Amino acid sequence: MDAVSTPANGRPAVHLIDGSMYVFRAWHSMPDEFHDADGHPVNAVHGYTRFLCELLERVQPEHIAVAFDASLTSSFRNAIYPPYKANRELPPPDLERQFVQCRAITEALGVHLMIDHSFEADDLIGSTVWNLRAQGWRSVIVSADKDFGQLLGEHDEQWDYARGLRWGPAGVHEKLGVHPHQVADYLALCGDSVDNIPGVPGIGAKTAAALLSHFGSLDALLDRVDEVAFLRLRGAAACAAKLREHAEQARLYRRLTRIALDAPGADSADTLQRRPPPLDQLDALCEQLRFGAFTRSRLRALAD
Repeated sequence: MDAVSTPANGRPAVHLIDGSMYVFRAWHSMPDEFHDADGHPVNAVHGYTRFLCELLERVQPEHIAVAFDASLTSSFRNAIYPPYKANRELPPPDLERQFVQCRAITEALGVHLMIDHSFEADDLIGSTVWNLRAQGWRSVIVSADKDFGQLLGEHDEQWDYARGLRWGPAGVHEKLGVHPHQVADYLALCGDSVDNIPGVPGIGAKTAAALLSHFGSLDALLDRVDEVAFLRLRGAAACAAKLREHAEQARLYRRLTRIALDAPGADSADTLQRRPPPLDQLDALCEQLRFGAFTRSRLRALAD
């Protein structure tokens, strides 16, 4: 059994997977040579299924969930900032169809599925982490997304499965130069091009980290902005001026970068316990997706 599933300090683990990331990875990396019974491409489904089978075989988690995004244009963030993620193209119909099939595979393996039209996968995972931490559980977040760094408590881990890398709270500081509780402030300051969040003009990653190291938080920085000009930072005076000018935008951006902890995630570990799925449902999916004998045997073994 993989080391990531063993309890840390006596705390059992729940595994929370950023499903959409691994569907997109499969879509871009798998050859377009797989088709379902209706002739539609299913390359992303094949890649995602291999990933999920491998993780389940390797870790054998008793408590697990996969969160998917269904809110690319309808999340609460779009309501408060319409340009949010406006730089992203909507999935083409062939990929949208495969997302539905990947969700079906997830449920057919007895894995709890989380999806919501007002909250993103990050929020569903974050709320689950928050709920279960209070009940004595630690979380292993399976994703490479830097946003998840803000969720890591003392016993939690993030796992970039594709690269085989795992880290806890100290790893967030090594990567970004800020502590987990500062990640949302950090992204609000330096921006996040992936989500179309511009940040404060002229403030890059190193400057944002240096400012938060000195002031501790975005609120303290903006309250004491007059002190910025006297710091040993290149362009300190210009930086102070930009912060004064864009203070309200920075506070708005933090509402976007902060993962919500009140989303409809799982509120008990029992919800995340793997349950034996109906085998006829799995067999029908295998027929529809035209899985080969090897994949069918893996899925059958995992379902049993």
